[in-house]
Amino acid sequence: MTKPSHMVCLGGGHGLYQTLLSARLSGAADISAIVTVADDGGSSGRLRRELEIIPPGDLRMALAALANSDPVGDLWARTLQHRFKGSGAMAGHAVGNLMIAGLTDVLGDYQAALDTIAELTNSQGRVFPVVNQALEIEAEVAGLDDDPRVMRQVRGQVAVASTPGQVRRVRIVPERPSANPDVLDAIERADLITIGPGSWFSSVLPHTLVPQVVEAISASDALRVVVLNLSAEPGETHGFSAERHLHVLAQHAPKLRIDRILVDEAALPTDSERVYIQRAAQSLGARATFADVSQVDDSGRSNNKHDPEKLSAALLELYSEYRSNSDTNRR
Repeated sequence: MTKPSHMVCLGGGHGLYQTLLSARLSGAADISAIVTVADDGGSSGRLRRELEIIPPGDLRMALAALANSDPVGDLWARTLQHRFKGSGAMAGHAVGNLMIAGLTDVLGDYQAALDTIAELTNSQGRVFPVVNQALEIEAEVAGLDDDPRVMRQVRGQVAVASTPGQVRRVRIVPERPSANPDVLDAIERADLITIGPGSWFSSVLPHTLVPQVVEAISASDALRVVVLNLSAEPGETHGFSAERHLHVLAQHAPKLRIDRILVDEAALPTDSERVYIQRAAQSLGARATFADVSQVDDSGRSNNKHDPEKLSAALLELYSEYRSNSDTNRR
């Protein structure tokens, strides 16, 4: 099976973490994690406000996911993710967040701090913030008023992710920020690009609100895959169908062009549901593909996480098919 030489994964949080684990299993020689930077909660939010830095939490998780699987890399990965307990000033802070903040102070450069930690962990790739500044998320939310037609504005990633209303649209502040040049370079060199899974409005869509990122992905010759969430999430996408996730993506990024939408086969078991999502995929220039990518517990029930081994196998199959078709068309 053909392996990608450079895999680029866009997202944030736990969804990106699982995708990066699958990227490592794919055998890609180079992996680039492109990470959302709008987090304003917990340890990341505190460091963002106190030190005026890019929130480090999602970047830390990506570094942990890419740490080498030898004893040293495993120790560093667990250390990066470790959180202090108690009730004092350090309570809740992740060690990796503090390392990123401290190294940024020492080295005077945020990317140098990320790359230094990657060296410590013998990382299998590099981690980049999508833009070189902290972003804010603003959302238009329905259902927070007696009149369901009234839209209220909610600001902040935590507020958007936990709203009891229904998110209709999001924007980032500042609008139309310049992309991190390293991100554009990584996308240009990629031969496999993934977007998602993750919190749709607060981890996935912010990438598509950076115009240069959308332009770079749409112009790429790489296989471009949206990895769809296994289910709707409480809060921001409560009640969303798989089809609606794609409509929202197309609404926010009408110029985005994708090749495949990877959907867990158990999430859409009926032919009618699959017809609807194929139609939605066409709005992005894509075709939906169905595969078993869900992680299951000992009783065989899905735990609502993507299984890295299954996801890797599905992506490699798609990539092999894509390369085979590309080689045929060039003859």
